[in-house]
Amino acid sequence: MLEIVKSGGWLMYPIILCSVIALAIVGERFWALQRNKICPQHLLAEIWGWIKNNELDNSRIKTLQSGSPLGRVLAAGLINRHHERAVIKEVIDETGRQVLVEMERFLNTLGIIAQIAPLLGLLGTVVGMIQVFAAITLEGVGNASPLAGGISVALITTAAGLFVAIPSLIAHRYFERKVDELVVSMEQESVKLVEVLLGMREQGQREGV
Repeated sequence: MLEIVKSGGWLMYPIILCSVIALAIVGERFWALQRNKICPQHLLAEIWGWIKNNELDNSRIKTLQSGSPLGRVLAAGLINRHHERAVIKEVIDETGRQVLVEMERFLNTLGIIAQIAPLLGLLGTVVGMIQVFAAITLEGVGNASPLAGGISVALITTAAGLFVAIPSLIAHRYFERKVDELVVSMEQESVKLVEVLLGMREQGQREGV
């Protein structure tokens, strides 16, 4: 393996660096974007239980905020539950945008790696071809050793660039899709919360009358 890296020339080092960064991002995002971490099941039912039993207080809301991204979004609605629908939806949307930025962390870097890795491989191809033509100019076509060195640089760097770029692109698309699905789930839970809060308010107003 070390001989292959040496044969690819100095351009193999930035390609290897890209592969290490991409692998680290993929591992971190797989861990961070687990559904049970982002959108815990039965969280809305738990909140509904707090509300019905008059157990909703600041300490529970703070626990909700720190528990998960969905909890953070729902907590924003609960904090502003005494305001009008438009205000509640606005604070939920604003918190959701902040959560989305956090969920997409490092995905831009992963996309950049998927784009630049094949370009680094292409650059290696160009460098290898330059070495081949330089060897032909100096020694002619009779000596195959310098020609083989340039060709190996061209082929190895191209293959290495594609080897890094293809999985990075697949992972980038996968995580983008996963984030979209999680956002939809959070939006659905948020809409349910708003309807519950407004329904309780209307019921309280009717009973007050």
